[in-house]
Amino acid sequence: MSGLTDLNNESTPVKIHLKTNITIGDDSDSFELVSFGRYYEKGDAFFLKYDEVQEEGTIHTFVKVTDTQALILRSGAVKMRMVFNEEEEMSGSYESELGTLLLTTKTKKLSHTKNLSIAEGDFNLSYELIMQGSSVGDYEMSINFKEEE
Repeated sequence: MSGLTDLNNESTPVKIHLKTNITIGDDSDSFELVSFGRYYEKGDAFFLKYDEVQEEGTIHTFVKVTDTQALILRSGAVKMRMVFNEEEEMSGSYESELGTLLLTTKTKKLSHTKNLSIAEGDFNLSYELIMQGSSVGDYEMSINFKEEE
């Protein structure tokens, strides 16, 4: 994870629009968030860094995307690490006041597009989330980012 330290020096300010749909059985819920963050490229990956302000406090979110895999790290009010790969189930963790819970992601779809000339694009993810061995729902997440004008 080198490169985090120089993130602000070589990054571009972007507006981020995050949409999440969660389906648990017959119930479905959706959330939207608009935030301002930073976009950064290094090697074959691109990175997004932004904050979410929720009742529990501020959550710092860091997203790393390559052609085959994605990583979402959250710190602050929520501590979570999730890895996504269409080829295999991936392990992660969620820290709560009850201790650390094991997460597993079964990625159904992972795709992204980006504009090569400016910091603009999107990242789409569809996965089943399993916590401590039990399915807790199907998630669809899309992040659209665009360089601030």
